[in-house]
Amino acid sequence: MNCIGFKEAKRRLLAALDSGNYQHEARSGIVTKNLLQTGQVSAQTLAALVHRCSGQHHSSSPHHLIGSIEVHVLRRDGWYVKFYFIDPDTIFISVHKSGQP
Repeated sequence: MNCIGFKEAKRRLLAALDSGNYQHEARSGIVTKNLLQTGQVSAQTLAALVHRCSGQHHSSSPHHLIGSIEVHVLRRDGWYVKFYFIDPDTIFISVHKSGQP
């Protein structure tokens, strides 16, 4: 797994949100698990949250199916944002408020 640090992950995530160059991983529970995909949260709102994140809000681990992919998680202000990079794309797994299913 080729790991990148928080600062690089944040930079790439913000660039993807700004350009609209992102996708969403197919999964069940999409209505509650990915509010960005359903349009309940805008890319601009999510970018504002990401700007407020620091390294203490970040963790990463291997993807549950493809161990060579590093999955990043941001937890801030009750939000849970889970994503990874497959160049040139950013793929969101989850964007939701903690406490939601």
